[in-house]
Amino acid sequence: MFYVKMFLECPTVPDDPILPIDDPLLSQPSRRIEAIDADIRHLAAEMFAIMDREQGVGLAAVQIGEPLRLVVLDMPDGAERRHRIAMVNPEIVSRSTETVVGEESCLSMPGYGIPVPRHREVSVRYLDLEGTSHLLHATGPLAVCVQHEVDHVEGVLFFDRVSRLRRQRARDYFRKVRRKYEARVS
Repeated sequence: MFYVKMFLECPTVPDDPILPIDDPLLSQPSRRIEAIDADIRHLAAEMFAIMDREQGVGLAAVQIGEPLRLVVLDMPDGAERRHRIAMVNPEIVSRSTETVVGEESCLSMPGYGIPVPRHREVSVRYLDLEGTSHLLHATGPLAVCVQHEVDHVEGVLFFDRVSRLRRQRARDYFRKVRRKYEARVS
């Protein structure tokens, strides 16, 4: 757990720890967490700090280089109740047949949003940071966020869920942004 160890030795969050969308690690399933210990809780706290700093609503550990089944999110549900939670080993166990299409973006690909079809409601089973099992029935924006973050731990990117044309446009956009960034830093 290099990333967790790095944080234990360093009191501040690195400037840009979020992996870019084309990092191969993001397209691989993450490992199941076998034990919820101080390192996992610390990693979750750092993930919340990074997510908040970047003004995001969700973040998966794999996005900061830790291919573990851990996500954090801060999102209202369909009734406007706010949920700020860390989910260890999240698994969607049921999905509504009704879908919605809404614009999504990703902290690994800032500045780009595309319409993505998602299930209107999902139920997700997960462990909290104390090891207690929960079953959350998510609706509204929370349902979309849960699906997006669980996709990350499965190695699925948000543009994998759209048409080939939209997926190619997203990749083209990212290549252009990446070239501008690399030109600026070199």
